[in-house]
Amino acid sequence: MLTATGKHLAEKETLQDYNVDLVEVEKGVYSILYNNKSYNVELAPGNKPKTYTINTLYNSYDIEILDAEAKYMKNRKSDDMDDDSTISSPMPGKVVRVLVKKGDSVKAGETVIIISAMKMESEYKVKKDRKIIDVLVNDGDTIDGNQPLIIIE
Repeated sequence: MLTATGKHLAEKETLQDYNVDLVEVEKGVYSILYNNKSYNVELAPGNKPKTYTINTLYNSYDIEILDAEAKYMKNRKSDDMDDDSTISSPMPGKVVRVLVKKGDSVKAGETVIIISAMKMESEYKVKKDRKIIDVLVNDGDTIDGNQPLIIIE
């Protein structure tokens, strides 16, 4: 997995840095300069959002862009399939407001916590009628991605 900042790429697991020069020659066609070598690639949209096929002279690679929005949507889809007992945010942020306390009963669709992440506020709701087992955060707390926030029954 690569992270990009401008023309600087870094591989997340090994922290290997790649200084590249990337130029869009025409729509969907790019010239990449890396280690004094030139590579030409074609970027073709995939059949799902934020998926692409990168074609080089000899190989093709299927890729998926995993930005904050994609991670959020992927986590949200898995939440819809799983009947989880923990409410957590897929990305780091700040607790704006906790709307429940331990022992509360909440109805399906009721907002239990509001999180601010990336300059946006997100309301987290329960999918079914539930009981709050524990609240692990307070208003104003800074949270990590995937940190448990509220335990529900």
